[in-house]
Amino acid sequence: MPRPIKWRRVQVKPKSTYFIPVDKKNCLLENVTLKIEELEAMRLKDIEKLNQEQCAEKMMVSRQTFQNIIESARKKVTIALVEGKGIKIDGGNFTYNICSMKCLDCDHVFDMNYERDEVECPNCKSEEIRCSKKQGFCKKKCRKQNHE
Repeated sequence: MPRPIKWRRVQVKPKSTYFIPVDKKNCLLENVTLKIEELEAMRLKDIEKLNQEQCAEKMMVSRQTFQNIIESARKKVTIALVEGKGIKIDGGNFTYNICSMKCLDCDHVFDMNYERDEVECPNCKSEEIRCSKKQGFCKKKCRKQNHE
């Protein structure tokens, strides 16, 4: 069984998602695609000035995963700047809505992404799950609340 995707938490949506050099025509331009979580990694490290551990914690990933994400992001941006390519910000494995859940039937604790995951326990498939940080069904309450 393949390892499930670990969603990267992103706190800021980009205001603009496409950048091109002023001296290039859009129809002839090659693009570099920067993932949303790569942009978030650069924002946390370079603008917020957080250390690697703090960045990884905010994105809900390991420090090594954060390091891999930011290295990829910086390489893509550098290639675009040096080679005169456009930068398109799109895609990735990210979410704005992650909560830690607990199954009432088997006591399994897991992270759930509201935008993409089914509302059931991945261990026993029960729909009797609760947010581990709040009382009540997460699918009704946590979408509107931020658990940090």
